[in-house]
Amino acid sequence: MVSRLLQHRLAPAIRAARPEVTGRVDSVLGLSVSVVGVPGRVGDLVRIGGVGGMAGLRGGSGREDNTTIAAEVVALDGARLSCLPLGPLGGVGAGDRAVNTGSPLQIQVGESLRGRVLDGLGRPMDNGPPLVNTEWVSVEGEPPTAMERGLIRFPLPLGVRALDTLVPCGRGQRIGIFAGSGVGKSSLMSMITRGTEAEITVVALIGERGREVREFLEHDLGPEGLARAVVVVATSDTPPLVRLRAGFVATRIAEWYRDRGKDVLLMMDSLTRTAMAQREVGLSAGEPPATRGYPPSVFALLPRLLERAGPGSAGTITGLYTVLVEGDDQNEPIADTARSILDGHVVLDRKLATSGHFPAIDVLESVSRVSGAITTREQKAMASELRRLMAAYRDVRELLEIGAYVPGTNPDADRARELWPAITAFLRQSLGDPYPAGAAWDAMSQLLNSG
Repeated sequence: MVSRLLQHRLAPAIRAARPEVTGRVDSVLGLSVSVVGVPGRVGDLVRIGGVGGMAGLRGGSGREDNTTIAAEVVALDGARLSCLPLGPLGGVGAGDRAVNTGSPLQIQVGESLRGRVLDGLGRPMDNGPPLVNTEWVSVEGEPPTAMERGLIRFPLPLGVRALDTLVPCGRGQRIGIFAGSGVGKSSLMSMITRGTEAEITVVALIGERGREVREFLEHDLGPEGLARAVVVVATSDTPPLVRLRAGFVATRIAEWYRDRGKDVLLMMDSLTRTAMAQREVGLSAGEPPATRGYPPSVFALLPRLLERAGPGSAGTITGLYTVLVEGDDQNEPIADTARSILDGHVVLDRKLATSGHFPAIDVLESVSRVSGAITTREQKAMASELRRLMAAYRDVRELLEIGAYVPGTNPDADRARELWPAITAFLRQSLGDPYPAGAAWDAMSQLLNSG
C-alpha cells in the first residue's frame, strides 16, 4: 500500500523531470501540418509554437494564445507526423517548435457536467463556473462486447405519438432520423428532448449554424430541459478535427453516465456532418477518395462510433442520430451505411413537410427493429392494423384523386378512406405538445374502434 502511494506521488515528479523531446514544423499544406524530429503515435496531441502548457484540456485543447496551438497526429509517414490542428492555423510556419504531449485528447466527466454547454473538445462555453469533482478520461472508448450487452426489453417513450406507437424506441436502441435538408430533423429532435423520459440527455450539435445553437438552447430545450442535459456544440466554422471529435466527446460523456446505471438519451445532429469532418481529415492525411469522395476511413469510423451506444451491463445509451441524405437519396453512401448499422430508421418525407404535416414522418417507410420486444400483443395488433390501413390507402390514392376508385373493391381501402382525416390528425403533433406514450396508445385504440 505504501509502495503504491509513493508511486502515485512520484509519478508527476518523474514525468516533470523527463527530458522533453522537441521537433519542428516541416510544412503546412491545406489543413495538415507536417512535424519532424519528434516521435509520435496516431492520436497523440502535439504542441506547436510556444512552450507553455495548453489550457482547458489535458494534452491540449486548441489555441491558448497567439504562439501555441494543439494538433492531433492523424497519420505517420516514417519519421514524419501528419497532424491536424484543433484551432486556427494562422501564424504557424515552417521551423516552429513542436512537442509531443504523449497522450491523446482527454476530457473531464462527472455529475457537474449536467446542465452545461461544452464545445467540441469538452470545455465549458456557457460562462458558467469551473467544472468540479470530475475525472479526466480519454475520448476513445471501447463498446461493450456482444456478450456484455444487455437485452432491449423496455420502451423509452419519446413524447411523439407517431414514434411511440408505430416506430417505438427501446432503452438502448439506436435509431437514425433520415431526411434531406429543411425537412424537420432538428425540430423533431427538439420535440423529443422535451418529451423523453430518459434520466439524462446528451445532445451533440455538430456542424450546425451558429445562429441555431442559442435558439435550440433557449427555445427548444429550455431551462428545464437543459437542467437534465449536457450539450456539446461544434459549429460549422470550427476545424474539421473539432467537429469530428465532438461526436466522440458526447459519446464518452454518455458512456460515463451509462456505466453508473443511468438510462441516457444520446442525440447527435448530425451523423452526416461527422462523416464529412472525417472525410476532410482523411483527405488531408493523404487517403484516396472512394465512394462519392469519401475515403475508406469514413466507413470504418461509423461502426466504431455507433457501436459505443446501446445497453451496457448496468445502464443504457439510447442513440438518436440524424442523417442528412443528399438530394433526398435514401441510398446515398452515408445513409446506406448508417441504416445497416442502426437498430431502426425514421424517414422524414419532404412532401409531408411542404404540406404542413409535422412531424413529417413517413411511418410506412420507417422501421424499429426491436418493436416486437418492447410492445404488448395488443399494441402490436393495433400498430399492424393501422399500418395495413395506411398501406391500403396509399395503394388507391391516385385512383381516388382522379375518381376512378370503385368503393367495395378493397375493404381495407374503404375503411382507410373513412378514417383518413382521423389518421392524419393522429399522426400530426405540434412542436410544443409532448404526448405521454400511454395516452398515445389510448388515442390509437379510439381511432381504430371509431370506424
